[in-house]
Amino acid sequence: MAKTQLKFHSPVELFEFLPEDEALLTDILRQITIETLNGYGKEKLSYNVPFFYGNRSICLIFPASVPRSGIKSGVLFGFWYGNQLKDKNNYLTHGTNKQIFYKVFQSVEEIDIPALTDVIKEAIELDKSFGKNGDSASAALTPSGF
Repeated sequence: MAKTQLKFHSPVELFEFLPEDEALLTDILRQITIETLNGYGKEKLSYNVPFFYGNRSICLIFPASVPRSGIKSGVLFGFWYGNQLKDKNNYLTHGTNKQIFYKVFQSVEEIDIPALTDVIKEAIELDKSFGKNGDSASAALTPSGF
């Protein structure tokens, strides 16, 4: 029997699918991101998760329950060009992926809002430095392998 492919068409569908703890974490992380972006860039569902981009890919929020998350529990907040961020407070985990650096949250209490917003702001500045040069090389990447 063929396996049904999961495809969400809106954040509402995603939130309805997620367990309550992951939905809450995803929603809070998404709101922090939207507020920090402050109108910069756009959001779309990519790989069935909230994905933010400007000139190129900026960050994504990947709950463990969504296939290909690469984590067993919690919600991963990843930066596509994390390897180019200074991350002066060493907030992010480097993992095995050479480009995508991330933080995995198991609970709302673990979210250090000032630290996270600092890294998001740094990612915005990095994205601005890329300029409007068309297609992003990151489009071919998959977020698995964290």
